[in-house]
Amino acid sequence: METPDSTSQWDNLLCNLGAWQGSFTRLSPQGILSEDIPSLVTLEGLNNNQTIRHTIQHFSSVTGERVQNKVLEYSSLNRSILLFADGAFSQGSMQYAPFSEFGAELGLIWGDRRLRLVQLFDTGNHLTRLTLIREHRQHTPAAERPPLSVEMLLGEWQGDAVTLYPDWRTPDRFSTRLSVNREGDRLHQRLTTPQIDFTSSAQINGSILLFDRGSTPIQVLLLPDGTSSNTPLTIPRGKPFWLEAGWLIEPNLRQRMIRSYDDRGGWVSLTRVIERKIT
Repeated sequence: METPDSTSQWDNLLCNLGAWQGSFTRLSPQGILSEDIPSLVTLEGLNNNQTIRHTIQHFSSVTGERVQNKVLEYSSLNRSILLFADGAFSQGSMQYAPFSEFGAELGLIWGDRRLRLVQLFDTGNHLTRLTLIREHRQHTPAAERPPLSVEMLLGEWQGDAVTLYPDWRTPDRFSTRLSVNREGDRLHQRLTTPQIDFTSSAQINGSILLFDRGSTPIQVLLLPDGTSSNTPLTIPRGKPFWLEAGWLIEPNLRQRMIRSYDDRGGWVSLTRVIERKIT
């Protein structure tokens, strides 16, 4: 169980120890691939795991030669990151401010595979770049899921959610139910939890879902390896918003991570949902 203190957060980080082989895929705000960079990311525990050495290596996709070797060492975590018991995490901006860059990384883990998504906004508050990082532990299978499609999302999903808070208060745990159906070129969703009952509708345009009937247009991109990226197109001022990554691990199993901000742009919580399709 997750507990709200720095010691348990460090222990959660240790779930990421090892050598992770994969690639950094850079995408446009419309989900168009611009570059795919082979990578090897290693997290090594030092001094009885009191320190972590974090090595990031990038390689040429043409020659295989190493083109970047960045080494970091740290023995504590800053307040912009929260981690779940299995090592899933998010780190990023704690406060949105006009005319400054803004963004976050959302990292999911399942067995020997990791999926990380970086969502960045420019100084004009517009979504400007995505980086999709698909990794597997070295010497384990590199099998990926197919690119996500609308049809894969249709149905009834029942989930268990945990919400962590930056002030390390006691986490909240609750159940979720998500209903997704299609009518022509529109997608309809209904999300229910003990606290909310929320419906939404999106225009389907290939691999882009545009939720265009609320006060803040939300874009969901359907990406490789069963990934979805959920962001506002422009960070709204004076309204709460969230950044979300989803990962369809199996046809009937999906994880989602949501980093939520309040109406003043302050980071307020991190939620991870593990949901299974029941119909």
